[in-house]
Amino acid sequence: MGHPKPKLPGSVSWAWSWQELAACARFDPRLFFHPTGERGEGSRARELAAKQVCATCPVLEPCRAYALAVREPYGVWGGLTEEERAHLLRRRRAARAA
Repeated sequence: MGHPKPKLPGSVSWAWSWQELAACARFDPRLFFHPTGERGEGSRARELAAKQVCATCPVLEPCRAYALAVREPYGVWGGLTEEERAHLLRRRRAARAA
């Protein structure tokens, strides 16, 4: 008698399928991720343009939830910049602690 086969998890493609519907998939990724040294008005303009794409996205909420859950450190995800996500996570931690 052999060893029982371990149970492997099923496909997790459902967890990522939202990305196939993302509005950003039709754009250059550089719109959503700042180049090294980008500052000031150029940064704000790029982030605003990225957020405008996000505002039209049918999967904005799962994208945002993903970025917050994994603490995505770079780029505009779910209509939020790195700084906005960090701020939101700090507020959530503070609310839980209170």
